[in-house]
Amino acid sequence: MTHPHPHSRLYTVTDYFTWPDRLRCELINGEIYNMSPAPTLAHQDATGVLFALFREQMMTKQGGGDGGTPSSCRVFVSPVDVVLGVDTVVQPDVALVCDPAKLANGRYIDGAPDLVVEVLSPATALRDRREKRALYAAVGVTEYLLVDPVERYMEIYRLDENQAYGHPLLLGPADSFQSLYFPGITQTLSELFDWPLERPAPDPRS
Repeated sequence: MTHPHPHSRLYTVTDYFTWPDRLRCELINGEIYNMSPAPTLAHQDATGVLFALFREQMMTKQGGGDGGTPSSCRVFVSPVDVVLGVDTVVQPDVALVCDPAKLANGRYIDGAPDLVVEVLSPATALRDRREKRALYAAVGVTEYLLVDPVERYMEIYRLDENQAYGHPLLLGPADSFQSLYFPGITQTLSELFDWPLERPAPDPRS
């Protein structure tokens, strides 16, 4: 069994799948990124809300039709491995996959999801905004949602005609949820996540 040592060398997907299940990490371009042992309650609540909402939309077919979610799509919640090359495995908080071939092995998602949600936490926020945003654009994730449950906003990145993420669409508590794959979801973020409409008070320690 290979035991990883961050920054000692570059690793592969083959190495990754020999590591103990209790080791929570991601592999991006061969480098190990440790994940926090347990996300916050706010993180888990936001993740659970979106996963349940997406599943409900798909089960009732409210997300289907023109511009909606194809019937072949499946939605997954972390922990689930997403393999994006020979040296990259990530675990997004929520992933929508519409190509059944990417699920054929039954163990992990093999290739880019169509939609990815990452809920920000202090331990992973920089990685989600930098390495993973660049990665998701490069592999062709059509829509990338970043949710901040503390500051109470959402950023939506979509591939443009150059297959790159441009400026994000920024949504606050009073704004309605938006997604290319779930046009049937029209509630405000305040309604979805039970967020107050006012902005959070500044941290006096900062």
